[in-house]
Amino acid sequence: MIARPWVVLLAAGGSRRFGSPKQLASIGRESLLRRAARVALASELAGCVVVLGAHAARLRSELSGIPVKIAMNRRWRQGIAGSLVIGIDALPRSAGAALVLLADQVSVGPADLALLAAASRARPGAIVATRAGGVLGPPAVLPRGLFRAVRRLRGDSGARDLLRDPARMVVAVELPHAAFDADRPADVRQLKRQKGRARNPRSA
Repeated sequence: MIARPWVVLLAAGGSRRFGSPKQLASIGRESLLRRAARVALASELAGCVVVLGAHAARLRSELSGIPVKIAMNRRWRQGIAGSLVIGIDALPRSAGAALVLLADQVSVGPADLALLAAASRARPGAIVATRAGGVLGPPAVLPRGLFRAVRRLRGDSGARDLLRDPARMVVAVELPHAAFDADRPADVRQLKRQKGRARNPRSA
């Protein structure tokens, strides 16, 4: 039996473009960070490791009451690859793979993560990546056999080099809505307007 993936939720960034801790921006009554952690757990995978770095004290309190494992990246300024490595190293030995999720992927839900996990079970050993707008990226499932290569990553490209490596077997799952993330306050305002129109269609 193939061990279920763990979610590695990356939330260590300094939110330079956002201008304030992006992870704490709210949509409805929930911060982006808390929403992402809840989505990870609702996907019914094996568990969730949240990697924190910048603003760690405030973000840790935001996760209060949510049963996730927290890992710290004190060198978060060196790029997302370091956070990915720390998240991988925090996984239990029983983890069959890491499903990498970004805290600002606000359009991704539990069903999407479950779909990626199912694709990984069907093709064990392969990378399973989201394809949105013709581009491969996260959320993505990295099998345990790839963890050694992940530990060699550096900089701010994350696992992108692995996804582009023609020597790697990559399975693409079409999730067009995953292309939307919250890089700037305007992105959050846009999503709030969309949700408001969905609740009140006559106001659109």
